[in-house]
Amino acid sequence: MKKLLSITAAVLLAFTLFGCKEEKSETLKVYSIIHDEETQMLLDLFEKETGIKGEYIRATTGELVNRVLSEKADPQADVLLGGASSYHILLSADGALESYKSPVAKDFPSYALSPDNTYTGFCVLTLGIGINSKRFEEKFPGIARPATWEDLLNPAFKDEIVLTNPLASSTAYLFVQNQLQRLGWDAGWKYLETLAPLVGQFPDSGSAPAKLVGTGEYTLGVSYIHAVEKYKDQGFDVETVAPPQSVGDVDCISILKNAKNMNAAKKFTDFILGAKAQEEMSKIDFTIPVNSSARIRDGAVKIKDLDLIEYDSKKAADEKDKALKEWAERCAD
Repeated sequence: MKKLLSITAAVLLAFTLFGCKEEKSETLKVYSIIHDEETQMLLDLFEKETGIKGEYIRATTGELVNRVLSEKADPQADVLLGGASSYHILLSADGALESYKSPVAKDFPSYALSPDNTYTGFCVLTLGIGINSKRFEEKFPGIARPATWEDLLNPAFKDEIVLTNPLASSTAYLFVQNQLQRLGWDAGWKYLETLAPLVGQFPDSGSAPAKLVGTGEYTLGVSYIHAVEKYKDQGFDVETVAPPQSVGDVDCISILKNAKNMNAAKKFTDFILGAKAQEEMSKIDFTIPVNSSARIRDGAVKIKDLDLIEYDSKKAADEKDKALKEWAERCAD
């Protein structure tokens, strides 16, 4: 009997140790559209709070959305972190996202929530114009700095504007939709066709315009406002303009359908939607948290100071293929 009890105890101990080992080895795999610095900071903080280690791949919105779609039957990541809502709507419509209603988001504003709980917004995105002050003074003496979207159409600015490639970046597609939704389809395309020849570079990464304006390689850039504010805080000679009739959207997080680490994915989603994670992001990136309990960093632009259109993210998602085809035909080289 003593021998039997000893064996039973040993088996129970082995299962206990195995269970602990499994819990400790729980991992999270993230496809991240936000910057490396922010992604690593969030994963480090998440591991500190939960013990769950995270791995990530960082790429452009277009690349990661295509990955999620192509891997739908066998997802290689658990979570898609970042990207405007229209892209998450597309993935949801294709059946690539898991429905998860996080308890953390119960008091979130309606614009940050999806009807089917497949994605949730965690920070507000607003577009504006970044200006390198020194370069502007040198190249355009006597010309007023742009204050509206129409001001960018000044022929004098040719080759001094940087705009992300809409075919690759959610930032630029948001800009395209900004013009189409505020002006209407025909007038919007007239605006975009006038602007495109003035643009000196169409990089694929949404972070590029703020960087290129900040370092003085270009005078003007269409960018998320918080990205320009970050360079200004680092000492670069830049300023931000928030034109009237701009677009406001949300950076979203979603869990991939049939994620292999579903428990970790849900915990990470709750973490990202929490006040602490959003405060830490605001400290680094000047972002505007969706969570009302999170404190916004001093110097970050506040929603109340913006003139925003009634942005229809579902419309943006529904006409994405059509709009990008139009862009390729009308505006691309």
